[in-house]
Amino acid sequence: MEAKIGLAICVMAMAACLAGAADKEIKVKTVKGEKVCDQGWECKGWSKYCCNLTISDVFQTYQFENLFSNRNSPVANAVGFWDYRSFILAASTFEHLGFGTTGGKLMQMKEIAAFLGHVGCKTSYTYRSRIVAELVNPVTELPMENNMSYQCGNDAGGYGVATGGPLAWGLCFNKEMSPSQKYCDDFYKYEYPCAPGAEYYGRGAIPIYWNYNYGAIGKGINQDLLNHPEYVEQNATIAFQAAIYRWMTPVKRKQPSAHDVFVGNWKPTKNDTLAKRVPGFGSTMNLLYGELTCGQGDIDPMNNIISHYLYYLDLLGVGREQAGPNEVLSCAEQLPFNPATTKSST
Repeated sequence: MEAKIGLAICVMAMAACLAGAADKEIKVKTVKGEKVCDQGWECKGWSKYCCNLTISDVFQTYQFENLFSNRNSPVANAVGFWDYRSFILAASTFEHLGFGTTGGKLMQMKEIAAFLGHVGCKTSYTYRSRIVAELVNPVTELPMENNMSYQCGNDAGGYGVATGGPLAWGLCFNKEMSPSQKYCDDFYKYEYPCAPGAEYYGRGAIPIYWNYNYGAIGKGINQDLLNHPEYVEQNATIAFQAAIYRWMTPVKRKQPSAHDVFVGNWKPTKNDTLAKRVPGFGSTMNLLYGELTCGQGDIDPMNNIISHYLYYLDLLGVGREQAGPNEVLSCAEQLPFNPATTKSST
């Protein structure tokens, strides 16, 4: 209840601020020789990133609508759920950390397109089959079983009659349809015990599965998702927050986050170079999905995500030529940062 009240207050503050965006005040001061800023509700916390344009400055409602034009069509399964304000409110809790506020306008637009490229693919039809893989939890280093998408297009009647083709159906879903189990793993019953009656099937902008993942991500965004996993399918802001948290959070200590490898905060080590891991969009897939998507050659799961990213760059007016060469875009030949299975050695 407290979480919902807090979000309601933030929404009212955001509405007031958006109404007077032209009069936005940027507070500036110097801390230890570095310029830091505060831009109120959207970028608060005296950060160097808050001295840049905010996400609502470079990415506006009409652009969100262009990217996700079919999300409220009659054949979609999450009609009325996802909206621009929920995304901006969720993003505002990470902008002071650099999400969508790193670098100049070009980099900001590219990161927004990259993140939403993942989201669009994972909430749309990309694969007919349900693919499961053991990954690593972004906070606790626990194994994560991850369903890759919710399957929109073909299940909604096929792309032959779908306006915009297969890339125009992002945010069609917000949860797994017809889950096969409750996704409760008693191995983690002491740290992340399953709540009575709770089901931990896939929900959100980048699907969350299993009790331990709901528990860990819930801690990260200050929401009790372990006891209330349904929040993710009931509140679009929380759903976006969970996805952005995963984008911004390293899988393990001394590893970069997806954000870091995309915006250039990460410098590959010699081992990374040998593993063909380079900064760019390809490595975001490596960190988020591991060997399920990467190191397998030019497979559909990888190419579908890349296609969404390029499509969004075009729609945002950035242009896919800004995405860089194939070795930056792809992870086809990259070894995973965190292999799902490792061979024991003697």
